[in-house]
Amino acid sequence: MRRRSAIVLVCLVAGILAMPCGATGEEWKLHTRVRSETETGSGKFRIVERAVAWNPRETAIVVCDMWDRHWCQGATARVAEMAPRMNEVLKAARARGVLILHCPSDTMKFYEGAPQRKIAQAAPRVETDKKPAGWCPLASGREPALPFDNSRDRCDCEPQCPHGNPWRRQIETLEIAPEDAIADSTDAYYLMRERGIRHVIVMGVHTNMCVLGRPFSIRQMCGFGQDVVLCRDLTDSMHDSLSPPVGLDHFRATDLVVEHIEKYWCPTILSTDFLGGAPFAFAGDRRPHVVFVVGEDEYETKTTLPRFADEELASRNIRTTFVHASESDPNDFPGLEALDSADLLVVSVRRRTPPTEQLARIKAYLASGKPVVGIRTASHAFALRDGNEPPAGHAVWPEFDGTVLGGHYTGHHGNKPGAGARTLIWIEPGAADNPLLQGFPAGELQVPSWLYKTSPVASSAKVLLRGRVEGKQPDEPVAWTYATPAGNRVFYTSLGHPEEFAMPAFRHLLTNGIVWALGQPAAGSAE
Repeated sequence: MRRRSAIVLVCLVAGILAMPCGATGEEWKLHTRVRSETETGSGKFRIVERAVAWNPRETAIVVCDMWDRHWCQGATARVAEMAPRMNEVLKAARARGVLILHCPSDTMKFYEGAPQRKIAQAAPRVETDKKPAGWCPLASGREPALPFDNSRDRCDCEPQCPHGNPWRRQIETLEIAPEDAIADSTDAYYLMRERGIRHVIVMGVHTNMCVLGRPFSIRQMCGFGQDVVLCRDLTDSMHDSLSPPVGLDHFRATDLVVEHIEKYWCPTILSTDFLGGAPFAFAGDRRPHVVFVVGEDEYETKTTLPRFADEELASRNIRTTFVHASESDPNDFPGLEALDSADLLVVSVRRRTPPTEQLARIKAYLASGKPVVGIRTASHAFALRDGNEPPAGHAVWPEFDGTVLGGHYTGHHGNKPGAGARTLIWIEPGAADNPLLQGFPAGELQVPSWLYKTSPVASSAKVLLRGRVEGKQPDEPVAWTYATPAGNRVFYTSLGHPEEFAMPAFRHLLTNGIVWALGQPAAGSAE
């Protein structure tokens, strides 16, 4: 009885601390990501991001198997590391009126008699077209095999952790409020039916196992026609680096399972939809971290850059975070806290005036001497046209082009496709041996971008590509590297038109610019 009383007391205290704060029941926006096949049967996918508005009263969060202990010590440590962020998400969602379903499988004896357990048990069993299953295996007609083999049921730890069932309850970090439910197996779905739940957010472990297969999780909920999303930064895989493909990085393995889910099952979201700030990342994830700051409406880089990162950088074991300008305020860049852990900043911004503290964060990153890559409009990222002033509390930085990028942007030649002569680019004489240009085609290459006026660049800049407007003079630098007085490695290109992202030469150049800035070897041939 003491244990049950303690559970109830903890739940009551947690409930008081998490009481709604005025937003209960109001629709809120989730930013979903899914992978859509370009053509049926092609096996090629593109990222599609879409905002959806869900009614919290019709939404449940399923917390999958966040046990106090796992048979794998590494898994136990990662659950403990992830749990504080997850608890903050649960509190924020609960305050909006979202139903929280705690689903720590095989631990119901511990919660026997708890009011939250009784909530789930009391849900009426209803007739359904499909009966809830005890476990939902790989759906061979809908999905291929998972991207890595875990059939031996091993972990990443060496020596291997001994198997067993050490879990006794959900990890205590996750508060259980009076209005929450503790569910196991099929009663989670019956409670959803009773409450009119149509939308399900899944978080927890493990992505390649229980997150997909449990009866309260992705495969089953999708099978029942629920709108399902996975919170992709609050999950983890059970991975064995000695199984095929041998040597796969643990965190890359989790990313691959997330991609599998986005292709064949449901969209994903980030915890930032609840809390703002930067997404959660494990401290052990030591992959190079590239933060893209995107805010321009002319060249569609909010679409082209995520696809590029997915197709060109992920396979190189590079982790990426995208900080997009706010949809409601184009000068606001929520999530810039990601710069605190960034190894590289990529800028694709055009004439934006961030809040003073946000621009200060960018300057602080650059003052640390870390690298930066600029794409096209980055040359006038934080500059307004002459005579214009930033809003109160916001700042400009017109010197960014010269002091950071080493450029000298003064406009463009106006030769837009269909309205002027072609833009032709070529390798700067003497630069052909530069590693960034490995595989870049010789001779003149036509590109869709209208030519920027960038001369003269800094005297210490190393020009890689030049361009000209057909039939006109002078030519202009189109791509270069530069080292700032603070020691930042800089790559900039005035290319970046959406059609150029379909050109192997440009994609290869940008990939090489990024990996060079990170201190990695160039990517080889552009073929």
